[in-house]
Amino acid sequence: MYASPPEISCFEIETFHYLRDLVVENNIHCDWLSTTSVHGLYTENLVDRAARNLAKLAATYPHLAESACLVTQGPPSDPSLPTLRELGVPDARAAVVLKHAASLWPYKLVAWVLKELLAAESEGSRSSESEQGWFNLQTGTVVTEVQRVEDSWIVHTERGQVAAENVLLACNGYVSNLLPDFTGLIEPVQGQVASLRSGATRLGHTYIFLAEPPDGPVMDDYLVQAISGEKELVLGGGRVLGNAKGRGVSDDDFIDETVSHHLRTILPAVLDMHSGEDLPEGERAEMDASFEWTGIMGYSVDGRPWVGAVPETLGGGPGLYIAAGYTGHGMPVAALSARAVVSMMGGQKKDHIPQEYVISPERIGRVRSTPRLKGELLDEMVMDQL
Repeated sequence: MYASPPEISCFEIETFHYLRDLVVENNIHCDWLSTTSVHGLYTENLVDRAARNLAKLAATYPHLAESACLVTQGPPSDPSLPTLRELGVPDARAAVVLKHAASLWPYKLVAWVLKELLAAESEGSRSSESEQGWFNLQTGTVVTEVQRVEDSWIVHTERGQVAAENVLLACNGYVSNLLPDFTGLIEPVQGQVASLRSGATRLGHTYIFLAEPPDGPVMDDYLVQAISGEKELVLGGGRVLGNAKGRGVSDDDFIDETVSHHLRTILPAVLDMHSGEDLPEGERAEMDASFEWTGIMGYSVDGRPWVGAVPETLGGGPGLYIAAGYTGHGMPVAALSARAVVSMMGGQKKDHIPQEYVISPERIGRVRSTPRLKGELLDEMVMDQL
């Protein structure tokens, strides 16, 4: 709410409600938890920008301002507000509390969707009135090329070819492997996560921890707590400390040891978790990690997804569509971006997406002239965008 244009903020809130209702109405077992999110700000420069943005939001878009509040050090001016200690970040300079937040197990949600589609396909195959063969799931099948032949797109795979009138590319960081003209628009970036063993009780929030030079060392980490195991804290981030900040990395088979050390040591510092150890000055307690893993994100150079028809200037043409480039921020926007692009593929335009996501010659030209990834600096995450 405090770091995005209002149209995008509204879209993210709509996506939150869409996913929440989908999970509740269908009783999907994906560990969904509606909660609040606490953004701990550990440097004054970020506090100043957040306060400025929230004040402007309250003056211009009050319905959005109601979704966020700033908590600063000392007794709160509003008795209804919690203190930083009550929020779990006593050493932060301030914190932004966001009302619309959730945690979930994404794989379980996707698995439920696929299971439902397979069940519907099976049911349809038993009915002479239903169209057969409308859903075909091919796992572990690498697409090597998409090729336009007359009025169809030919999808080349290691197991054969598929011809289709419409094709949707949802391969995020790997788009440029199939559409080389997207090189420089969407870049693969390796992110890293650790599942940490902790004796902590239920946290009560999801968290983001932010800090920025020159007021302090750079920090950009996010934390959720697994519902099915209260002693497991799932922490991601530390990318800016790793080799080349993970940029251009498309291999998720290895972890960065520098990032790993950061993830195992940062929580006792930011959440004031007592380790029970007497450590030398300057050293941090290291938590045990039950799992550590990496994943490849698709970073859009301008920080916004690319959603819609792929123009010929980018290697596309009639019938080729894309929804990709979520820049590590896919959960709040991907579901409704996908719904919108599928509506376009069906010849409908009833589903709205933010103007910033639309593919246009102007946007392509603007991004081509951008020297680096948007969001590489935190002042582009918490900035005057209203």
